[in-house]
Amino acid sequence: MSTPTTPRFDLGAILQYTADAGASDLHVVAGLPPGVRVHGALHPIPGHPVVGQDELYEALLAILTPNQRKAFAETLEMDFSHQIGPETAFRANLFWQKNTIGGAFRVIPRTIKTLEQLGIPTSLRGLAGLPRGLVLVCGPTGSGKSTTLAALIDIANKTRTDHIITIEDPIEFLHSSNRCVVVQREVGVDTHSFAAALKHALRQDPDIILVGEMRDKETMEIALRAAETGHLVFATIHTQDTGSSINRIIDEFPATQQDQIRTQLAGAIRGVVSQTLCPTVDGKGRVVATEIMLATPAVKTLIRDNRLHQLYSTIHSAKDDGMHTLDQSLAELVRNHEITYEVGLERARQVDEYNKLCGRSARMDQGVAAIEHAQVMH
Repeated sequence: MSTPTTPRFDLGAILQYTADAGASDLHVVAGLPPGVRVHGALHPIPGHPVVGQDELYEALLAILTPNQRKAFAETLEMDFSHQIGPETAFRANLFWQKNTIGGAFRVIPRTIKTLEQLGIPTSLRGLAGLPRGLVLVCGPTGSGKSTTLAALIDIANKTRTDHIITIEDPIEFLHSSNRCVVVQREVGVDTHSFAAALKHALRQDPDIILVGEMRDKETMEIALRAAETGHLVFATIHTQDTGSSINRIIDEFPATQQDQIRTQLAGAIRGVVSQTLCPTVDGKGRVVATEIMLATPAVKTLIRDNRLHQLYSTIHSAKDDGMHTLDQSLAELVRNHEITYEVGLERARQVDEYNKLCGRSARMDQGVAAIEHAQVMH
């Protein structure tokens, strides 16, 4: 693998370099050299010159279709997928900043990894076999939500004889029909919106529906209805933890409707997976930390009775039911020497509980800090 050295901006070569380097993302902005994100850290490509506005504009517009160029000119934003070879594809976003064009490209893995390979608890395999209900995967951008959902859909595709419809923006993983018939629709290409595609999906005899992202009230409302009427619905949502995922859906509705939505959610929800990626101790990779909530009778009661503040303690004490908090997951990674204590601390939900799980206390940390300070002064 060699670093591109062409004096002009060669987007194809830069994208190939990104894939070959094992990077997750490429960022191109006028006035800076291209940057790639490897193991969570963003670095400029070694030896590559600063990218000029004109050459960047020309290169980025060249990969759009005429319809996409028209839409980009009107909306000033563009999400799409881009492929540079049979094995290399990207999820792309073009944008304007300071009156100059920019782009972000995320590598789309062509191989669907298993839950075991991803480090996701295999207890989640059961979610792929559910006859109906709503399963949420949440976390910040870049936390691997789509990868986890792809693994769950792959399990269903290999073990069930059903009709699977995915609605994505854009399509990230290609699922070849195995035992199931798999239909994949891309927002902006095959349909105008998540809500429109989801509404019509209910008339297409689906058994399993994947919603790439629940962004608005209409999409949430239809997804809930689908989960209530005999479909298994998987969806991602941009929230930090289990409680905020439930709250995010409820808060999207007017106050007069929220009690009804709580009741619907309590009946439809089957599981919530919250995840975040952490750099490993050796700095050569990332490992996932998870929070898992499964819809036990106790959990359903808390949701229905608007006692979400008690979810954390319920999840914390339900290990035998296959649940755990993010703090428990982070502490286990620390104990297994996969991540540092400091990395876990940055992501912990309840610091006191995290310290206790790690076998540390505030007094111990103060003592360590005092020793380090004394060493520096010495």
